Amino acid sequence: MKKYLILIFSLLGLIDASYLTYEHYQNIIPPCTINRLLPILSDCGQVLRSPYSIVFGIPLALMGVFQYAIIILITLLIIFHKNKLFPLWLFWQTVIGLLASLYFMYLQLFLIKNICIYCTLSAIISFCLFYLTFILFRKERTEFRLKTTAFLYQYLLRQVLFLIDSEMIHDLFIKIGENMGKTALKKLIAWNFKYVPSRLRRKLAGINFPGPIGLAAGFDYNAQLTQLLPSFGFGFQTVGTVTNEPYEGNPPPRLGRLPKLKALIVNKGFKNLGAQKISQQLKKLDFEIPLGISIGISNNRKIKTIDQALKDIISAFKTFEKEKVKNSYYELNISCPNLINTNIDLHILTLLNKLLGEIKKLSLKKPVFVKMPIEKSNREFLAMLSVIINYFFIKGVVIGNLKKTKIGNLSGKPCEQRSNELIELTYKKYKNRLIIIGCGGVFSAEDAYHKIKLGASLVQLITGMIYQGPQLISQINLELEELLIK
Repeated sequence: MKKYLILIFSLLGLIDASYLTYEHYQNIIPPCTINRLLPILSDCGQVLRSPYSIVFGIPLALMGVFQYAIIILITLLIIFHKNKLFPLWLFWQTVIGLLASLYFMYLQLFLIKNICIYCTLSAIISFCLFYLTFILFRKERTEFRLKTTAFLYQYLLRQVLFLIDSEMIHDLFIKIGENMGKTALKKLIAWNFKYVPSRLRRKLAGINFPGPIGLAAGFDYNAQLTQLLPSFGFGFQTVGTVTNEPYEGNPPPRLGRLPKLKALIVNKGFKNLGAQKISQQLKKLDFEIPLGISIGISNNRKIKTIDQALKDIISAFKTFEKEKVKNSYYELNISCPNLINTNIDLHILTLLNKLLGEIKKLSLKKPVFVKMPIEKSNREFLAMLSVIINYFFIKGVVIGNLKKTKIGNLSGKPCEQRSNELIELTYKKYKNRLIIIGCGGVFSAEDAYHKIKLGASLVQLITGMIYQGPQLISQINLELEELLIK
């Protein structure tokens, strides 16, 4: 409907501009209402014959004819062709018309000191056209901003950032992000980055997810970005992994980049400030999007027995419950491959069963998702799931964690294929029992959509954002919306 309104207003503008152009070349002054109460409205001739009515020897009225004719042409192209460039072209064309009309209204009011009703009508039409395109093509304008940001990040900023130590850059951006989240700057960031269409909303495990793309555990491990991340279009976020005891991290280097593989080498080993301190930070806060807390075993040499391991993990859960943190869910991380200070293997079925039994005793009211390893065979993976499904406080699984290689534990594209295989396997076996959150190698909407088609209800990422830019989340949301429509 709005497209046809644009056509109607453009035709009115074309008629108005054509009439003024005809009068100009015929050297005729069009009739103008005499208004004795407002003499400024009484002389169209003074406006139309002023030196301001011609630019570079061309009457402004003739320029208006071309402007409205172009708008009509673009609108027709939009109606009959689906090229994404046409809406952007139309929007900027109406911006030009609006600016030109504002300038000419200024000339009439303050320099010529007379108003031509025909010129004023054209200005009103230009404003209406701008307003209609502004409302109608919000998505196209957002897409243009996101693509511009992606270009600047990938071809300029990333080239500089990747010259600097990975962990240093990570810590710097976490600190900047934490401070931004406390100021009105996050609203400006949301204006530029955030796009979360209502079509993508999901309600799963009693939780309302505004969007399907979440931040995976491992990036915001000290829960410093909870107030900023919604501004980038995330639909949920997982902080941590948090452990009962604080841990300063494995010996450096803890992070590295492999651009040719589109991967990161990750060796943090559950670096975090500990459950006590992080729960104190979080208990004071409200959250715009669902917050998950990833909990794992402390990377501590003192933990040598199974009982000590279970007590350690349960203590972390109890700490967050005691502080009444307003998180929406927990994520139980049983699959981190780079814990150098403990040899407790939570993948062993008897131990996994015992751990889940202890968590069950807590009577948690918030759902739990289990973060799964991707280095297991199908048979081993299904065996773990057969234990997990017996505990109904567990609502789903996150598939999956890092990939072990000779050069280190990798995130990103090297994880994608196996992650997708396990998502498909889990969905076929337990689609009516487990919610699946897909994680690993998501660099585009197509990557996310592929996981969704295989059975994932939600998708997490980190590495894709580091390589593609912070606009990636909203880009995925925007393109996912189009894919789901198709």
